[in-house]
Amino acid sequence: MKKKIKYIAGLTLIEILIGIVVSSLMMAAIYSTYSIVNNTYNQVVAKAKISRSSRDLIELLIRDTRMAGFKYYLGTNAFGYPKETYLQFGGGETTIQKSHDPIVIIPAEQDGLGHSLSDVIEGFGGGEGEDDSLPENAEADKIAEYKSKCCDKIHIVYDDFNQNDKTQPYKRYKVTYYALARVDGGEKRYAIYKSKIGWKQRKTNESDLSWPVEGEWVADCKQCYHNQLVRDYVDDMEFIPIGKEGQKIPYPNPATDEGRANLYNVRAVDIRIAFKSKKDFFRSINPNRSLKGFSKDPIEFNDRKLRDNVVVTVYTRNIGRDFN
Repeated sequence: MKKKIKYIAGLTLIEILIGIVVSSLMMAAIYSTYSIVNNTYNQVVAKAKISRSSRDLIELLIRDTRMAGFKYYLGTNAFGYPKETYLQFGGGETTIQKSHDPIVIIPAEQDGLGHSLSDVIEGFGGGEGEDDSLPENAEADKIAEYKSKCCDKIHIVYDDFNQNDKTQPYKRYKVTYYALARVDGGEKRYAIYKSKIGWKQRKTNESDLSWPVEGEWVADCKQCYHNQLVRDYVDDMEFIPIGKEGQKIPYPNPATDEGRANLYNVRAVDIRIAFKSKKDFFRSINPNRSLKGFSKDPIEFNDRKLRDNVVVTVYTRNIGRDFN
């Protein structure tokens, strides 16, 4: 006897279609939630990358700025070295090449962009092996179509000591932070570089009884380097000198009368660096996105990059203080 199929349980076509529609809506809601969470996560990661990569440059600037004007005092010793530095000091000179002043700032509007060794070493570039060329894929000119007014430049001078160097135990270095335009990777942008030269005032022989009284800046010391890339994808770098009363003072610069008068009035330096992401961050272009500096008008950017300002105040520990 055949079974009657009218009592067999099941789903009608309409019920199946309703189930598919409900499942599709649930999947769409889950995917939308996932997309939002994933995009938020990617934005947080992108911001963290900018913060992490910018921290290295900021720490370098903080360390070197605090060292500005430092002089090593050895005191009475068994090595036969002078108690304090014997190195020639050129303070208040009229050129940066001769200057030993602790901090010199060249603002962007005074050709702060770019740097060459001939800027800090008088007559450099004419000798054998003296290469003053730009690094690969870099330009010293401003990017014409770029709205950023990049970038200030800073020279920092400080002393050091090496007891194992018997012909010149006292050291002096001048480090320079500057920006160059980069044109590789299909995108023009700015990058921060660092250069370091040394003061050479060395005995000819260890047995010499007297220490030399004159020296010169050189680029071939063991600790020297030039055009070392520190941070890529930068929009601006700004330095503001702060005086005794906490006010902004003219840029310390031996090449100008006003700047020369403020070479030793610097008590702190406000540092602002504007970083940008390597990849597109926003989904769309918003012409209202802008970046503001200390003393510069806001700059609007019509792209999808993420930009962020990192601002620190660094106090100079060794300028304008009497330690006697």
